[in-house]
Amino acid sequence: MQNLFIKKTTAAMWHTLRRFAGNRADGVSGVAAVEFAIVVPPLLLMMVCTADLGFGMYRKLQVQNAAQAGAEYAIAHGYQFSSMSSTAVLTNITTAVTGATAFLNIAATPAPSQFYGCPSTNGVTAVNSGSTCSDGSVAGTYFTVSAKGTYTTLVTYPVLPDTFIFASQSTVRIQ
Repeated sequence: MQNLFIKKTTAAMWHTLRRFAGNRADGVSGVAAVEFAIVVPPLLLMMVCTADLGFGMYRKLQVQNAAQAGAEYAIAHGYQFSSMSSTAVLTNITTAVTGATAFLNIAATPAPSQFYGCPSTNGVTAVNSGSTCSDGSVAGTYFTVSAKGTYTTLVTYPVLPDTFIFASQSTVRIQ
């Protein structure tokens, strides 16, 4: 009797194993859903982080473009500066900086400034009006335009700050 029981149990086990091996759909249904559930969250997180840091880099470019726009305004309207008050000149350049981009958190900080200078290997050296430069030329009139903007990340990162302050400066000679 015990022999018959072992034979029937063994036959049932073999039958179950053959059925499982012969019809793989029974044993793997739902595996794709489990793999999808494991893979998608990290991929979504990577997409959001990439987009967030991309927005931050775009904001940095906007700040740089705003400083450049203020400098371009000074170049384009340099001939009018002698007939305008210094406050009006600075207001117009500041307006050019803040209006150069749709980025709302941008400011012309520090305020645009005019100075006289001589070109040198390290940039422009500030001098008094009417001074003579080392190469014998008369000192030129320069404008320095600065822009500053703040970007707050969408996601809090463990190794990065939540807020970035971008600053850019552009100096141009107008005379």
